[in-house]
Amino acid sequence: MFEKLFAFLERHQSFILTTHDPADADGLGAEIVFASVLQRMGKQFRIINAGPIPETFEFMDPARIVEQWDQAKHGALPERSALVMLDTADEYLIGGMKAITGRVKEVFVIDHHEPNPHAVLPGIIDHAASTCELLVEIAEAAGASLNEACASAAYAGIVYDTGFFAYSKTNIRTFRAALKLVSLGVAPYRIYQELNENASMAALLLQKKVLSGMTIHNYGKVAAQVLRKEDLEATGARFEDAETFVNVPLKAREIAVSVLVKEMPDGKVRCSLRSKGWVNVSQIAQNFGGGGHVSAAGFRSSLGVEETLKQVLAKTAEYVNRS
Repeated sequence: MFEKLFAFLERHQSFILTTHDPADADGLGAEIVFASVLQRMGKQFRIINAGPIPETFEFMDPARIVEQWDQAKHGALPERSALVMLDTADEYLIGGMKAITGRVKEVFVIDHHEPNPHAVLPGIIDHAASTCELLVEIAEAAGASLNEACASAAYAGIVYDTGFFAYSKTNIRTFRAALKLVSLGVAPYRIYQELNENASMAALLLQKKVLSGMTIHNYGKVAAQVLRKEDLEATGARFEDAETFVNVPLKAREIAVSVLVKEMPDGKVRCSLRSKGWVNVSQIAQNFGGGGHVSAAGFRSSLGVEETLKQVLAKTAEYVNRS
């Protein structure tokens, strides 16, 4: 199953590992597990992302092996290394790391998202519920043993991308990987606390503010929320504190799709989409240059908040009506 991957690894001695920007639990966990695989094989590696680890996920890297790109520090690495992109197959989603894709010896992707027709890089695109689930299998195939910290990072990635085993892609394969990790010492309750019970009071106030402005569309089937940079300033919360807000409207039985348009502190706009499965939000996101899963997707927008919201609601209405 992993012949292409191991052939790629045999061709090179030095590797740079990266993921989408900003990184999430699945991308970070995949990087950390893959680092163990490379270590087992006697390879050299650096985990380098475009941006810093979001504060929410800092617990996943107690050894601090994940770095942020620094031209002065890392500038000479690409020409002597191969690049592994984890949890994304689209070079346009890795932020500033895209600049090195033409300088490295070879690029290989390991991902589990729905294939984006614009992403044509070679590698493995699997239907696993998370990239970390896939990496657990790769580590086992490589004979790499995972220590407790590495196993905890992988488990965090799996539960983050499966909604703690609630999303539709969760299956026996997912539980098999989770069981393996728990047998290595992972404490599920601790991971749950770190991901779900560790927010600041400012984050709670931000959620109150954003949720109060929620609007309903398409005869009660679509919910839309907007996060503005003024909301961040008013509450003192961080942009990443809003990561899970998009999931809240799906608690209502009538809501099929949830939309969250987010304005970053620098004025740039991003949009998150979630569904209960019968509307493919990955396809909606692909219309705007993004992508993801059937039930969870997103994209970056060059438009303002209002125009982004207008266009994504119009496109969402097409898919909801079609479904």
